[in-house]
Amino acid sequence: MKKIIRYVRKILKTSFDNIRNERLKQNMLQAVPFWIGSIITGLIAVLYAQIFAFGEQMLHKILDWHLWMIFVLAPAGFVISWWLVKKYSPFAKGSGIPQVMAAVELANPRDNHLINQLLSFRIILIKILSSFVLVSSGGAIGREGPTIQIAGSIFRKVYEFLPDWWPKISKKNMILTGAAAGLSAAFNTPLGGIVFAVEELSKTHISYFKTALFTAVIIAGLTAQTLAGSYLYLGYPKTQGVTLWIMFPIIFVSGIAGILSSQLSVAMLKINRLKKKLKTDFSNIIFLLICGLIVATIAYFINRDILGSGKEIIERVLFTDNKTEAWYVPILRMLGPALAFTSGGSGGIFAPALSTGASIGSVFSEIMNLSDNETNVLILAGMVAFLTGITRAPFTSAILVLEMTDRHSLIFHLMLAGMMSSIFSLLVSRHSLYEELKVNFLSDIKK
Repeated sequence: MKKIIRYVRKILKTSFDNIRNERLKQNMLQAVPFWIGSIITGLIAVLYAQIFAFGEQMLHKILDWHLWMIFVLAPAGFVISWWLVKKYSPFAKGSGIPQVMAAVELANPRDNHLINQLLSFRIILIKILSSFVLVSSGGAIGREGPTIQIAGSIFRKVYEFLPDWWPKISKKNMILTGAAAGLSAAFNTPLGGIVFAVEELSKTHISYFKTALFTAVIIAGLTAQTLAGSYLYLGYPKTQGVTLWIMFPIIFVSGIAGILSSQLSVAMLKINRLKKKLKTDFSNIIFLLICGLIVATIAYFINRDILGSGKEIIERVLFTDNKTEAWYVPILRMLGPALAFTSGGSGGIFAPALSTGASIGSVFSEIMNLSDNETNVLILAGMVAFLTGITRAPFTSAILVLEMTDRHSLIFHLMLAGMMSSIFSLLVSRHSLYEELKVNFLSDIKK
C-alpha cells in the first residue's frame, strides 16, 4: 500500500512539474485533494445509505414475521451498538455533527493532535457498524449526521496523505468542506450542504474557501447520483392552489414544533448527564436494556412508528391519501430518538427530526380541517420547524426540505417556518443541541 501511495505521489509530482504557469499549477494542486475527498465521500455515502436501508428493511421483515422479536432485537441492539462504540471508538457515538464542530475548533497547531480521536478511519468503520446495529434493532436514528462525520474523516485523511512539497491547505477548511460534501451526498442536497457549512459549522469568512466548498459539494453529489441515480430524497408533494392564509397555520405549527424540539434537546442533554453518572459497564447495560424494552413495549402494544428513521411516515403523509397521524405519534417520534440518540451508539437525528415535524404538521392539519395540498404545505413546514429547533439553523433546514421535495414555490413558507421555530425555541433554551454536545466533546477530549 505504501509503495502504491509513493508511486501515485511521484506521478502527480512529475505531471504537475510540467505545468509552466506557476499560479495555475498552484491552484490545481490545491484543488486536487478536495476533488479526491469528494469522490470518496460520494462512494462511501451511497454504500452507507444502502447498508442503513438494508438494516431498516431487515427489521420490518423480521417484525412482519413475528412482532414479539422486537423484545429481543431492541434490548440486544441498544447494548451491542453502545459496546462497539465504547470498546473501539468512544467519539463515534451519537450524530457526528458535534464531533466535526469540535474538530474544526481544534484545527490549530496546539490541538491538532486531538483531532484523530474525532475523525479517523476507525471512526468511519464504527460509525457505520454501530448505526447499522442500532437501526436494525429499532433505534429511531438517521444516517445523515454520521455521514457528515464520516466525510470529515475522509477529508482529514486525504489531507494527511499530502506530501511535504504540496502547497499548503487549511486543515480547518478541509474538514468544513468534507462536512458539507457529506450532507450533500447523504440527502442529495448541494445547496443544503453549502448553507450548512456556513450557518452551522463555519466561523470563518466563506471567501477563504468558497471555491473548494462549492466544487466539493458538487463532486460529492454527482458521485452519489452516478451510483444511486438522480433522485429526490422525498419526491414531489402536491402543493398547488394554496392561498396566502396558510401562513397563519404555519406560524402556529412552527411555534409549537420549535418549543417541542427544543424541549427534546434539553431532555436528551439531561439523559446524557444522567448516563455520565453511571460509572460501571453493568449499570450502563441495565440502563440500555430498560431503554430497549421501553421501545419494544411501545412498538408491540401501541404503534411501530416509534421505530427507525421515520422516513416512511413522511412518505405516507405526503404521498398517500392517509394524511392523518394519531395525536400520540409525535410523542412517540420524540421518545424514540430521545432513547436511541442518547444510548451511546452511533446515529443521527436529522431524519427522526424531520419525521417528527411531519407528524406534528399532520396532526394539526386534521384539527384545522385543511385540504390535502394545504396539509402537505403544513407538513413540510413542520419538518423545517422541528429540525430548526434541534439545529438552530433555520436556513439550512429550509433549504434541505426545499431540495428534498423540489417545491421552490414554497421557499418563503419554509423560511417563515424556520424563522418562527428559531424564535420560539429560544423560549426553552438559548443553545442548540449540537453546541451543547460540542462543548461536552471538547471537555472530554482535553481531559
